[in-house]
Amino acid sequence: MLQLPLSQLRGSLSIFANPANRHKAVSLTAKEFRYSFGNALTEEESDALHERWTIPSPARPLFEAAAAALSPHSPAAVDTANEDRGPLLLTMGGKDHTVPEAITKSTLKQYRHSEAVTDLVEFTDRGHSLTIDAGWREVADACLAWLNKQGL
Repeated sequence: MLQLPLSQLRGSLSIFANPANRHKAVSLTAKEFRYSFGNALTEEESDALHERWTIPSPARPLFEAAAAALSPHSPAAVDTANEDRGPLLLTMGGKDHTVPEAITKSTLKQYRHSEAVTDLVEFTDRGHSLTIDAGWREVADACLAWLNKQGL
């Protein structure tokens, strides 16, 4: 059975509500951005990030990702057992509505059959905006420390 947290469904509902969006570029409103990306921020910071960073983006990858579990030849398919890939660091915001904890931890679990390095770093009080909001340096420092640990 597929698990889809309600927060993730709510965050993408405006895109999936219209099947014609599959062939369009779509953008989030400030309110949708606040729920999906800026929920762990003040409204002012979320609105400023929305103004600075949002642009209409193709919806097709979201539709493909949503259908990936139903299609063995999905463009979103990933070989999680690949032994030859480089190290993979998953970052997770504990308050993320777009890619909630359950999804990130499920992704980590999918890579358990590979001997390649796969790690997870959680930022408990952060949302999906963790790489663009005021706390981005904490994320960058954690990623750089992890890369150094890998010898990269």
